[in-house]
Amino acid sequence: MSTIRVEDARFTYRTTTGFFRRQTREISALDGISFEVEAGGLFGLLGPNGSGKTTTVKILTTLLIPTSGSATVLGLDTTRDAAALRRRIGFVFGGERGLYYRLTGRENLRYFAELYYIDPRSRNRRIDELLDLVGLTERADERVMVYSRGMKQRLHIARALLHAPAVLLLDEPTQGLDPLASRDVRGMIAGLRARGVTILLTTHDMFEADALCDSIAILNRGGIVARGTPADLKRSVDDLSVVEIEVNGVVTDPSPDLLCLPGVTAATLQEGGPVPLLQVQTALGARALPQLLARLDGIDVGRVSVREATLEDAYVRLVGGQEN
Repeated sequence: MSTIRVEDARFTYRTTTGFFRRQTREISALDGISFEVEAGGLFGLLGPNGSGKTTTVKILTTLLIPTSGSATVLGLDTTRDAAALRRRIGFVFGGERGLYYRLTGRENLRYFAELYYIDPRSRNRRIDELLDLVGLTERADERVMVYSRGMKQRLHIARALLHAPAVLLLDEPTQGLDPLASRDVRGMIAGLRARGVTILLTTHDMFEADALCDSIAILNRGGIVARGTPADLKRSVDDLSVVEIEVNGVVTDPSPDLLCLPGVTAATLQEGGPVPLLQVQTALGARALPQLLARLDGIDVGRVSVREATLEDAYVRLVGGQEN
C-alpha cells in the first residue's frame, strides 16, 4: 500500500470582491488531483505560485479538509483520522514562523518535545541527536533571535523530526535561503530519505527537484499537467534546444515578440542576474539564431549560446512560462 495516496482531491473556497457592490466568487484551488507516494520515496510537487502545492500539503497535514475526494497518509484518512495522523507525520512550511525567538534552539526543541509527549527519560538524548543532525550543536544554547534564516530552517526540520515521524512533508524548505544554506538543507533531506523517511517536497528550485526527487508531479491551475521521474520529464523536451541571449539595457520585455517566430515554443526574460537573459526554447537549435537576432535588432546583445533542455525547460513548456 502506498504511504501517501491522494484520489480526485478538490478544494474550493469563496472570496469576496468589490467595495460598494460586494460579489462572492468560488475559486478552485485543486481540481481533482490524484497521486501516490511509495514508502521511502521522495516525491516532488512543482508548480507556479497559486498552482495548488501548499493547498495539497495543508490537506495532507490535516490543516485543510478537501471539498471532495480523499487523501490518506500511512493508511489514515486526513479528515476522519486527523488526530492520530498528526502524531505520525512531521511537516515544515517555508518561512521563519513557528519558533520562539526568545528561547534558545535547545529550549525550543524541549518545549515541542513536551507537546509531542516524548518520554522525559529519552528527551534530552533525542534533542542532542537532532541538534547534531542539523548542525546546530555549537549554537544550541543561543537565542533563536540571533540565528540566521538558514539556521532557523534547520531548527524547523529538527522540530519536525522530534517524534521520529515516518512521513515528512516539506513546503519550500529552502525558500529565501542563500546557496550554502540551501545546500545544507538539501543534504539533510537526502540523508533523511536514506534513513527510510518518506518525503513529499514542494519547491520552485528545479536543481533541487532534479537532484533529490525520485518522482515529480507538476501542478498548474489546480491540476496535474505532468508526472514522472526527473529523467522522464527531461526526455519530454528532447526535441528542444534553448538559446540564451544576454540583452543589455532593455526597457520592455522582448520575449513576446519572439513567440511568433517559426520553431519558437517559449521565451522568457530572466532579470535576476547581472545582465538580463533571454531564454528561448526552439526546435531549430542554432539555426534559429539569425531570425532571433534579426527580431532583436536595435537591442544591445551580449553573449549568445545554445544548450540542451533541462528539467526547468520541461517545466516552462508544461506551465507555459506563466505564473498564476
